[in-house]
Amino acid sequence: MLKGFYTAASGMLSAQYRQNMLTHNLANAETPGFKADQGVARSFPTMLMQANSSQAGNLQNKQPIGALSTAVYMQEQLTNIRQGDVRQTGSATDLALLQAGTTDNQAVLFSVATENGERYTRNGNFQTDAEGRLATASGYLVQGIDGNPIQVDGDSFQVESGGTVLVDGEDRGTIQVVFAENTNILEKDGDGLYRTEEEPLPTAYGNGAIAFQLQQQALENSNVDTAQTMNEMLSTYRMFEANQKVLQAYDHSLEKAVNEVGRLT
Repeated sequence: MLKGFYTAASGMLSAQYRQNMLTHNLANAETPGFKADQGVARSFPTMLMQANSSQAGNLQNKQPIGALSTAVYMQEQLTNIRQGDVRQTGSATDLALLQAGTTDNQAVLFSVATENGERYTRNGNFQTDAEGRLATASGYLVQGIDGNPIQVDGDSFQVESGGTVLVDGEDRGTIQVVFAENTNILEKDGDGLYRTEEEPLPTAYGNGAIAFQLQQQALENSNVDTAQTMNEMLSTYRMFEANQKVLQAYDHSLEKAVNEVGRLT
């Protein structure tokens, strides 16, 4: 009976982890460039139950009883890298990355410098820092293809579709855009940033397999589907509640076994 007790408990934990993930998605539905997470649940291997027969002293005569499902768990959490809708903002420091020719598992990203090394982002809601350099809202410097920050000296600059930054017609460098051939290697690092434990991502420039362009005065919206996310949250809550009722039923049965069945009369 305790096997079912643990199965119901694991179902509640799995539902809780999924609910936390969906809540995080919904909270970032208005965050530019945010990519929704998707959870993958998996059950432990099914157990095959058999009964041993002791007929004629033979303990090897096994009779199959049936299969027993065991616990479930959140195997992994993947990021849906699909591009979000693009909206016009009118701000010169806002940049949107538009990609084409990529699969659902590939993406282009901006490269930024942090105190922990190179990081990547799809959030083009940039600003200029005190020294006139292009930076993220958290102050991380946007990198050029030469590895140096982009000096814009204010808001009067233009960004061409190919990534070149012009200030009064002067070339101030090209914004570095990198290519992730397999986005499963990317890990979220907070502040809308991604990191990878492998080699730094290669530049997207000169890669004939993909096509991309930058759009100034525009931002990429989050790809979170709020209606679908709320439906999934409701479904997950009901799954949690169902496992909770099973757990309560087991607890009630154990209580009766201890207090009533085992009582001496």
